[in-house]
Amino acid sequence: MELESGPQKDGQMKRARFSEDQIIAVLKEHEAGAKTADLARKHGISEATIYNWKAKFGGMDVSEAKRLKALEEENAKLKKLLAEQMLDAAALRELLSKKMVGPAAKRAAVAHLCRPS
Repeated sequence: MELESGPQKDGQMKRARFSEDQIIAVLKEHEAGAKTADLARKHGISEATIYNWKAKFGGMDVSEAKRLKALEEENAKLKKLLAEQMLDAAALRELLSKKMVGPAAKRAAVAHLCRPS
């Protein structure tokens, strides 16, 4: 089983990451009756990692696990977009609530905030 790991540019070791295929394969071994301690030693992970994987991926096929990962990534992107929009809206509300010289100054301030970054 090949892991994505190795030294990085700064000399630090990159954390070993297992693909969904590899995780499902480990869980299939566990379901087949292999002892958790033996599996952990064989794959270089802790027993807690196996139990965490089992809680997250237990009973899934590889395609389902990949779909789960894709949905989690999409969810993270959407949360980031929502946070940015909420921040923009709050900035506009704060800006428009302040007393300004006139409508021209308000329009200029709104145009400045709405400018694409």
